[in-house]
Amino acid sequence: MSEISTKPYMLRAIYEWCTDSGYTPYLAVKVDAATTVPMEYVKKGEIVLNISYGATSGLKMDNDSIRFHARFGGVSREIYIPVNNVMAIYANENGQGMAFEPQLGTSAPAAAPSAAEEPATPILSSVPSPAAAPAAVPAPRSDDDNGPDDGGDAPKKAGRPTLTRIK
Repeated sequence: MSEISTKPYMLRAIYEWCTDSGYTPYLAVKVDAATTVPMEYVKKGEIVLNISYGATSGLKMDNDSIRFHARFGGVSREIYIPVNNVMAIYANENGQGMAFEPQLGTSAPAAAPSAAEEPATPILSSVPSPAAAPAAVPAPRSDDDNGPDDGGDAPKKAGRPTLTRIK
């Protein structure tokens, strides 16, 4: 008998924690032929989706897939994501969540690993929030209103959050 994956249970738990805490849950997904997402929003084979109650309609998180409808550019689209393609679920506001190793090409949860294989274990991770100030940007000085004193370059804006995999 094959062992049941904990991944879909963890996804539902983090989603529930996000909504109970007032955070916006986001999914990072590895896109392949098994996923149904708007391809015009896919970058480097990945897509990040807001799966909050207000952004989705009919969200269903099963043990093998996540399905919902969402609007992209004002057009309602049906989204289908195999659980194995989910790379992370996290709160957009603070980056707290969980990262996973995607298991592409398998439509059902993976069977118990053999002795030679290493199991795909969930990894707790934190993603920097775009609202958080970058550590490299110095605080403005109150006695100097002539702009930054680091050679005249303006501070860089915080970009899209990135996940760091810790092994």
